[in-house]
Amino acid sequence: MNGAQDLGGQMGFGPIERDDGLNFHARWEERAFAVTLAMGATGAWTLDASRFARESLPPAEYLSASYYEIWAKGLEKLVVTHGLVTDEELKQGKVLVGPQQVKRVLKAEDVADVLAKGAAVDRPEHQPARYRVGDRVRTRRMHPEHHTRLPRYARDAVGSVEVVHGVHVFPDSNAHRQGERPAWLYGVTFKGRDIWGPDSDPALSLRLDLWEPYLDLA
Repeated sequence: MNGAQDLGGQMGFGPIERDDGLNFHARWEERAFAVTLAMGATGAWTLDASRFARESLPPAEYLSASYYEIWAKGLEKLVVTHGLVTDEELKQGKVLVGPQQVKRVLKAEDVADVLAKGAAVDRPEHQPARYRVGDRVRTRRMHPEHHTRLPRYARDAVGSVEVVHGVHVFPDSNAHRQGERPAWLYGVTFKGRDIWGPDSDPALSLRLDLWEPYLDLA
C-alpha cells in the first residue's frame, strides 16, 4: 500500500543517520522483537500479514514512532484482529477473558533452532517462467490498498531481468488470507536515471526482487 513506510525517494526527511550498530537500545525493544517472533510462530497469521499490520498504521502514528514501537503497535493490531486479545485487555494490561487456542507454541528451548532453520517460501514450479535473463520489463503502475513488495518509487519503470529466483509465495495475497498464490520471482536491475530521473547519478543502479504479477514486457 502507499503508506508512511514507503519513503523511497521522498524529500524533506533529512539524511539517513547511522546508529551505533546495536540491535537494541532498551530491554523493552528486545521484548517487542521476541514477542512478535513468538506470536508469528503460532501460525495465527503470516509474515506478510505482520508486515501489513505495521505499514497500515496511520501515517502520523507511524512516522512519530521508533522502529520497535512500530513492531509493538503492529502486534497489538494483530492480536486484537485475530481475537487473541481484547481492546480492554490492552488498555488494562491484564487478562480479562479466557485464553484462546493457537496452532503452535514456540518454546524457549527451541528458539535458536527455529530461527536458524527459518521458514522456506520457495514453492514448486507448475508453469514456466514468463521472463528470462536479459528481458526488458516494465513494472506496473498501481496504487493498491493491500500489502505489496513493489515500492512506489519503482512503479512504471523499465529494467532488465538479471536473475530468475524461482517460484515463491506471493506476498500481496498471503498478507490477506487469500492464499500463497506462488509466482515467479525475478531480480530486476534498473538504471538510476530510469528511477530517479535525469538528475540522478549516471553511475547509479539498483536491483529489486519482484514477483511476476508486477511485471510486463517493456
